[in-house]
Amino acid sequence: MLEKLASVITRTGFLAAALCVCAVPAYAAGIDTPVQLALSEIKKEELPKAAETAPAKPDGEKAPVAAPPATPAPAASETKPAAAPEKPAAPAATPDKKAPEAPAAKQDDAGARSNPALPNVPEGSPPPHVEYDVSKLPFPVQKMRELILTAAKSGSLEALRPLIGSGDDMTMLSLADNTDGDPIAYLKSLAGDTEGQEILAIAVDILNSGYVHLDAGTPDELYVWPYFFAYPLDKLDAKQRVELFQIVTAGDYDEMKQFGTYVFYRLGITPKGRWRFFVNGD
Repeated sequence: MLEKLASVITRTGFLAAALCVCAVPAYAAGIDTPVQLALSEIKKEELPKAAETAPAKPDGEKAPVAAPPATPAPAASETKPAAAPEKPAAPAATPDKKAPEAPAAKQDDAGARSNPALPNVPEGSPPPHVEYDVSKLPFPVQKMRELILTAAKSGSLEALRPLIGSGDDMTMLSLADNTDGDPIAYLKSLAGDTEGQEILAIAVDILNSGYVHLDAGTPDELYVWPYFFAYPLDKLDAKQRVELFQIVTAGDYDEMKQFGTYVFYRLGITPKGRWRFFVNGD
């Protein structure tokens, strides 16, 4: 019994001595060799860190399932409110507004005025402004008027030829606009004399009378002599009737009253100086 006890003590002492021998060299060398901790200390120092960040859940309690990532909200341009621009039925309303445009009325007017040499005095309309001052005419109109007067006073119908022109720009000499052939020969056929000088005298009388400016700012804009062309006959005063009788006879005037408008020769010039018409008739 004593021998067994002595053997145990001997082994225990040897083990303690061995541990001391291993530990001393490490400290003596000054090496920062981490000290091996006891198992009880490991539980205190290392394991709690994980436990602090993720505390253990009691049994039977399941960890929450991570929620799926939220779907990003669609951009403003992709949302349905973007359909709002399609809603404005305003664009559809614009065609309705354009339907009753003034051009429609102008189209009718243009139709009625398809022949600019026809009188156009709407019933009940106020008399137009009558002008006598030729210096107020646009320069191209003044120039053409002077050229026609000079040619007419020459006594030769032939002097009018270069002013009448030809083709599409030819001066209208008939309401029917069917003066095929030579325009000078046509004018001569209208005169009461063989040389056509009566026609020249009428042109001079007309261009020396008052004039009116019609359809300003439109394609039909014209300066027309005499002003009776656009003046209601029943509105003429005594002075104006004297001016009328310088161009027509009293018998002509009586006939015109039956028509309700002036139906003798009239002459029109465009603002650009084109001699547009010189015609007789109603």
